[in-house]
Amino acid sequence: MKLHYSYRAEWRGGEDDRHATMRITLNIFNPQAGEQDSLLTLEIFPDMTLATLRESIQAESTIPPTSQHIYHNGRLISDDTQTMEQLQIADGEMLALHVRDMRGSTGVPEQARRPQPRRQARNEQDPELIRLQILGQPALRQQLQSQHPELAAAVDDPARFAQIFLDSQNREQRERQERQREIERLNDDPFNIENQRKIEEMIRQERVMENLQNAMEHNPEVFGRVHMLYVDVEVNGHPVKAFVDSGAQATIMSPSCAEACGIMRLVDTRFAGVARGVGTANIIGRVHSAQIKIGNLFLPCSFTVMEGKSVDLLLGLDMLKRYQATIDLAKDKLCIQGEEVPFLGEAEIPKEEEAAAVQEPTLPGPDGTTIGQRSGAVVPPGQQQQPASTAPAQAAPPAQAPAPAPQSQPAAQPAAPRTNISPQAIDTLVSMGATREQAIQALQAADGNPDVAASLIFF
Repeated sequence: MKLHYSYRAEWRGGEDDRHATMRITLNIFNPQAGEQDSLLTLEIFPDMTLATLRESIQAESTIPPTSQHIYHNGRLISDDTQTMEQLQIADGEMLALHVRDMRGSTGVPEQARRPQPRRQARNEQDPELIRLQILGQPALRQQLQSQHPELAAAVDDPARFAQIFLDSQNREQRERQERQREIERLNDDPFNIENQRKIEEMIRQERVMENLQNAMEHNPEVFGRVHMLYVDVEVNGHPVKAFVDSGAQATIMSPSCAEACGIMRLVDTRFAGVARGVGTANIIGRVHSAQIKIGNLFLPCSFTVMEGKSVDLLLGLDMLKRYQATIDLAKDKLCIQGEEVPFLGEAEIPKEEEAAAVQEPTLPGPDGTTIGQRSGAVVPPGQQQQPASTAPAQAAPPAQAPAPAPQSQPAAQPAAPRTNISPQAIDTLVSMGATREQAIQALQAADGNPDVAASLIFF
């Protein structure tokens, strides 16, 4: 219906005749009654107020004044004290009347006013509309594949897609109702402190899951696995894939890499010790100076040779600050003294990192998925990871090992036979955050040495 149509005519009784009658037509639109537009013709006077006009409309159509929204030339008129002349409503004009918030006057129950919003809400969750939207957006389909693989597999089958979608919706609704019933049951005894704690925890868990669902829907990239930064370097002429970590205090090299590079003979064992962090690792010593090639640059560098690391070479902050290196993530390059060295692609990264990621501990996620505890990566049900026991966690790189941590760690103990693991060693690892099973497995792999076992669990 268009509201801007209006027709003007001259006053029948002349401009000075305040009691001359006028005839106007109202186009009534009542969406609550579900009827077509109807017309109502009324005779009015120039000095009739808008309030009187509303009463006349109510007498003719039973529409209460509070539900009358009258438009003149597309403009809502609402000042009931103004007259027709002040409102510039002339003889022969057509006004638009919208009926809104009408209760009880037309005999239409309140429930009759709800189907339209409910239909709109149903349309927003129509499985077929959602399926067509997914088919038309490859990126959305890929996102669904990572978050809900079963639903993504059925996207080409309308009936199965609708069934899975509705089952998921119904399951979520049942879970919400069950939680609500549990809260109501606990609220029956409001002075029970234990009940209040349970209610608080249930509400907290609900907020956590809601936050997780919102993140997976609106910010799914945070659940992707972030690969570490590696560059190709050469140490003493031997090619090495170096892990760039600005959070590491020192540049670290594994003993096997030092042997391969031919610099193990230069290790100064006077710098041996134990690196303490979340766990511990044995420091064999230090190579004070060896040549490293980064890009086209040949630079002197010192290396701390340390056991228990899952990377061959780690470029730490000492090296990066010394040569004023810049980690340029926009260019995906390591910039050092004017030289730009590209970071390695995912396919070029050492496989040890992928192996560590596969053995990462996981948590159950929505729709049967699992989420890595350290990386936050979402894994579909068919590709679930195995929980870690003795593998290092590459997602939490060993960069922090040289830095002291507030936790006090036990000193190195002599190795014990596998069949005679010290209960004190198990208790020590458990107190550091490991499970008892993890502690036993790590101690067996480390021949009973709690320091080595700690490095296996936490590094």
